[in-house]
Amino acid sequence: QCAGRIPEAEAVLDLLEKCPEHQKKGDYPVIVFEGLDATGKTTVTQAVKDTLNGILLRSPPACISQWRTVFDDEPTPIKRAFYAAGNYILASEIAKASTQAPVIIDRYWHSTAAYTIATETSGKVQDLPPAQDEVYQWPEDLLKPDLVLLLTVDPEERVRRLQHRGLQKTKEEAELEANSLFRQRVEESYRRMVNPACQEVDASPSKEEVLKTVLQIIKKHC
Repeated sequence: QCAGRIPEAEAVLDLLEKCPEHQKKGDYPVIVFEGLDATGKTTVTQAVKDTLNGILLRSPPACISQWRTVFDDEPTPIKRAFYAAGNYILASEIAKASTQAPVIIDRYWHSTAAYTIATETSGKVQDLPPAQDEVYQWPEDLLKPDLVLLLTVDPEERVRRLQHRGLQKTKEEAELEANSLFRQRVEESYRRMVNPACQEVDASPSKEEVLKTVLQIIKKHC
């Protein structure tokens, strides 16, 4: 409905329509890294990709990421539709890449779901949908990863890293800093995801230690 007003929406829908339904994963493992900004996802995903000689993909995928700022300024339902569509377009890229090498992904469906749930809920963690609610379920028609790792650091360390980076914040990142209840809702939503669930990794130690821990988990599960 918004394609007439937002030309980029038409382009996203065109890409989505070209994606085959029910993507099939190749023989190589698909490993997703989730977490709030400044938990070390960029560093860890690059290091894992180099170590495993893998393929690194990001959400939203490169083919639509240039339109992210356009949709971030739109009303919430349109913004969420953009990120949801991005996951299905990304699934098409994962299906192809996983026939060639291990696939490392910087954010996927869990991010879209966790931020949506946290935004649609107000108040404390207790006000989130109950743990067994279907909102925490992986979509049946979306290609599923082999492993999802959730990187966490304590709030003070994360803020310190953000300030050190000095990057322009997204609206949601600014909200995370300003609103500790929102941050808690996002993190708890991540923890309630099932099928697949997130495996939590403390990303506070040195890069080398975090990489060692991550590689051990990957070796065990994949």
